Amino acid sequence: MIELILGGARSGKSAFAERRALESGFPVTFIATAVAQDAEMAARIAAHRARRPKEWGLVEEPLALAAALRQAAGPEKCIIVDCLTLWLTNLLDNPDPANETLFQRERAAFMETLPGLPGHIVLVSNEVGMGIVPMGELSRRFQDEAGWLHQDLGRVCDRVTLMMAGMPLTVKGTGG
Repeated sequence: MIELILGGARSGKSAFAERRALESGFPVTFIATAVAQDAEMAARIAAHRARRPKEWGLVEEPLALAAALRQAAGPEKCIIVDCLTLWLTNLLDNPDPANETLFQRERAAFMETLPGLPGHIVLVSNEVGMGIVPMGELSRRFQDEAGWLHQDLGRVCDRVTLMMAGMPLTVKGTGG
């Protein structure tokens, strides 16, 4: 089963994903895409880490998400990826001149890998398309790429949940 959990900032996405992982009854591996580039982000990462059960596995992978998923997934395993919009940011913000190739390669690998993965996969991502169009070119590109990724994921995921005010709204699949 592949699930996508979308929502705005502080909508309850991560907590809901963690609850879904516990409900799976499988051993859980958490794939974190965040990079602590400042003290505030380091504190956020530490708070998330402290909230998770100690027995959960952890993989920190800011770029090569498909490879991390292939390595961690298994028939009776649950994987949480938190979060896809941070992963997109990492790919788009990479200063390497080959950035566009890296972005295209990693996004394609992710979308090709995902449908064939065994086990229960829970993807967390920020819904960023419900506000105004950003003024900066990179911000607009990010918003567009996130929207296109979410559309592609909506087609392949078994379940899509939109979180609002801590409440889950099932968009696709069965509730629960």
